[in-house]
Formats: sequence, C-alpha cells, structure tokens
Amino acid sequence: MTRDFGNTAYDAIIVGARCAGASTAMLLARRGAKVLVVDHDQPGTDTMSTHALMRAGVFQLRKWGLLHAIVGAGTPAVRRTSFIYDGEALDIDLKDEEGIAALYAPRRTLLDVTLAEAAAVAGAELRYGTGFTGFVTDDQGRVIGAKVRTPSGIIREVRAPLVIGADGRRSSVARAAGAQVTRTAQNTISCLYQYVRGLPNRGYRWHFAPGAAGGVIPTNDGLSCVFVGLPPELQAEVRKAGPRNLEKIASRFVPALADDLAGADATSVPVLFSGLPGFFRQSAGPGWALVGDAGYFRDPISAHGISDALRDAEILADAVTAGTLVDYPALRDSLSSEFFALTDRLAGLDWTMGEVQNIHLDLNRSMKANQRWVAGFKRELPTAA
Repeated sequence: MTRDFGNTAYDAIIVGARCAGASTAMLLARRGAKVLVVDHDQPGTDTMSTHALMRAGVFQLRKWGLLHAIVGAGTPAVRRTSFIYDGEALDIDLKDEEGIAALYAPRRTLLDVTLAEAAAVAGAELRYGTGFTGFVTDDQGRVIGAKVRTPSGIIREVRAPLVIGADGRRSSVARAAGAQVTRTAQNTISCLYQYVRGLPNRGYRWHFAPGAAGGVIPTNDGLSCVFVGLPPELQAEVRKAGPRNLEKIASRFVPALADDLAGADATSVPVLFSGLPGFFRQSAGPGWALVGDAGYFRDPISAHGISDALRDAEILADAVTAGTLVDYPALRDSLSSEFFALTDRLAGLDWTMGEVQNIHLDLNRSMKANQRWVAGFKRELPTAA
C-alpha cells in the first residue's frame, strides 16, 4: 500500500525525477532540506538522448561522489573526440583537465537512477507514478504547494514554499506558472536516434556534411547511440526509417557516418525527435522555479543538454540555499547565452565545412568557460551573446 502524504509539509517539491530534478533534490537534501520528488513515470524508465557527458558534466558527477557508480556499471571511457567534416577527420585525444581525463555517455536508465538513488540516500522522498496537476496558492497568488495525482488517481494537496519544475521542455509546471519564453532560437534539426551493437569504442565521433550532421556515441552494454540530424523539411525522409534503415539515411546524407556504421547491428527501432527550436523561459517566480529543459532548452545537435542540466541543478540549489532565488535565472542565462547562440547557428545546417569548424572553435571556448565555472572558478563567467 502506498503511504499517503497526510499533512506533511516540505521545503521543496520537485516535479520530475530525471537528471535535472534528481540532481536538484539530492543537492537540497544534502543541505538539510526536506524534499519531495514526484514523477509520473516509474523508476528506471528509459528515454532517448545523445547521452554524451562533456567534461563539466563528468566533473559534477565526480564532485558529487557519483562518478564511481557510473564507471563501475561498465560505462565505457571516452578518450578521443573526432570531428569528421565531409569525410575529413580531426581527431582530438583528451588531456587531463581539472582532474578529468575521460568522458562518459551513460544510458539514462543508469544515469537517472544513480542520481535518484543518491537523492533518496540524502533523504529526499521520491514518489513515482505521481503526476503534477497544478499549484496550491495563497490569497496573493504565491505558490505554497502542489496538487498531485497519486497512483490510485486521488488528487492531494501537498504544501511547500517552493515548487520546482524539472519536467522537460513541455513542462506542466511552466504552464501552471505562466512562465513566458524570453528568447527563442531560429533553427532546429529533425533527428533520428538508434542503438546499434558491434562498433568499437572510437570515442565520440561527430559527423558534419553539407546540410546534415550525425554522430556515434559509445554507451553501456556494448552499444552505441547513433543519430542523424537533418533539416525539419526533410522529416518525411527521416520517418521512412525502419528498424535497420538509419544506415541508409546516413549513406544518403552523411556518407562518412555510414562508413562508420559498417558491420553494426541495430538493436532498437529508431526514435525521432521531430524538432523544436531552443528557448529560455522565465525560470523563477513567487514560490516556483524551473530547471533543466523546463527552463532552458537547446537543440540536441550540440549534445550538451545533460551537462547543462547538472550545472543548472547546482546553480538552483545554491540560490535556494542562499535565499537568492531571484538571481538564479540571470546566472544561468549568463553561463548559457553564448552556447545557445552557437548551437542555434550549428542547427541551421547551412554552413560550409570551414564555417562549421569555426563554430566548433567558438563552442569549445564557451564549453571551457563553463567547465572552469563548474570547477570552482566562478568569477570567470562567459561573455553573454
């Protein structure tokens, strides 16, 4: 039998138990807050993503004492990043920076569960199969709790002075708050993902061809996550992919990626991201906040979403702990603005091979600035774009 909420009050209610929500819950609980996390899914459910952690994300996991669990679960170390421009490869061997000498791309069934378990160990209460249905507000309209639907279908009101939406780019919490979009990207890609088996671990391999992109990312259980990104107007072509047809699409639009896939066996049906321009949302208000894709979403072509989610969880937890929630969105935006603009440029897929290389140089500079901020050099903020 599921225990009822009763009259229990919390310091924070977090909607969403994946990487952004679970990280925020863990950090707040470790600082003594009484935290409730609700998620409409069941624990351990999968979700497709590029999986790739950049150095800042790996640093966060190590700092939180969780990297050993990711490595111990057999997540392959990535020690090389290759950028393949219309078949011409630029291979970069990773050097030790801030004590990080390898990257990792864990399956979400591992990463999200590891973070959620760490939140529970810290004292957070996690309720799965439990959905957010709206805010509880006082007479002045300030949020003072959340209405949640229990697994039995009963609506309960749960009190907390802060409700955090970590429920993705189509966030129900953002809708309930009336959170306005403050900035929107111009471009997006239509992206097809698939798991394959039988490829060696050659590190992250990012492919770029005229009007298209793709990648190969080694993950758990001997699998690689493969993706092809095309302009949304070619989505019909992407939708034609059957269980083993991603390689055919790659052969047509990104031939060097098709070469990479030679000998691989598909182990899943393709999953389509049909495209959504990136955005910033107003991410804090009286009694509520947004974190992860709920508040800031960038096109997946830069494969930086998880690393940003872990960073933003810490920014938000710091702000809540210090009582400076009002300052949270500005700091997040200052760290994200340049990277957002460069990702938007990359998602346009209208560059030459020379131009895309220059975009990557700028992205690398922005990533390193974020990396140094995460590592503790917090005075060195990236320049806003």
